[in-house]
Amino acid sequence: MAYTKPNGLHHLALSTGDMKSQIAFFTDVLGMELVALYWMHGVEGCWHGFLRLNETESVAFVNTPNNASIEPVMGVSHPGNPGESSAPGTMQHLSLNVDSMDELMEMRDRIRSRGVAVAGPIHHGFCSSIYFAGPENLALEIATSHEMEHPLGGKTWIDPEVVALAGISDEELARYMHPKAYDGDRNLPQPEASPDKPAMHFAPDAPDFTQMPDDVVTEMMSETTPPQPGE
Repeated sequence: MAYTKPNGLHHLALSTGDMKSQIAFFTDVLGMELVALYWMHGVEGCWHGFLRLNETESVAFVNTPNNASIEPVMGVSHPGNPGESSAPGTMQHLSLNVDSMDELMEMRDRIRSRGVAVAGPIHHGFCSSIYFAGPENLALEIATSHEMEHPLGGKTWIDPEVVALAGISDEELARYMHPKAYDGDRNLPQPEASPDKPAMHFAPDAPDFTQMPDDVVTEMMSETTPPQPGE
C-alpha cells in the first residue's frame, strides 16, 4: 500500500513570552482569527494559542513558564530580518500566503495602517513578497505565487552551483526531486534510539515518550475535551 506526503501546513508553532501581544498583532494587524487558547495537553504550565489561516492551517504560539525569562539574542535565536543569520534549527522567517497581487497590496496597506513598516513588494520570479516585523522580533513575510512568470517546478529554480555547494550528487538530486512513495509495512515498532538520527530533547527528569509503546503514549497524552462546550 502506498502512502502520500503531507499535503499542507497544519500549524507552525512559535515560542512566545507574551501571548497577548502576539494574539493582538496577528488578529488586528494581519486579520487572522483566534480559534484556540488552552493549556497544552500533557505539558505542565504550558499554554497554546492558535490563529487561523484557513480551515486546516494555523499559526500557533506556545508559552511555557520559562519563555519570558529567556533572552533573545540576535544572530542566535533570531535573525532580525529575512536576510540575516540565526542558529541552525531556529525559525529564520515566517511567510504567509495570499492568492493575488491585489491581496498582497491590500495586506501591505492593512499592516501600514496599524503603524507597522512594510518593505516591498519584491518580485522573486516564482513569488512576490512584502516583509515586516512582528512582536518579539519575528521576521515576517507575506507572499503570493499567483500568475508568476517562472513558477516553481522542474529544474527552473534548481541552481547547479548551489546544488554543488550543498554536496548533492546528480543521483541524489534526482531522488530528492522525485521521492518514492512509502509502500512498506504499517504499525512498525519504534526504532531504538540512535545517535545518528534526529531526536527530541527532554528535561533530565522527564520521560522520553518516543521510547514508550504507542498505546501507552496515546493513553497517557491524549486529551480530546475542549475547555468549553461547543457552540
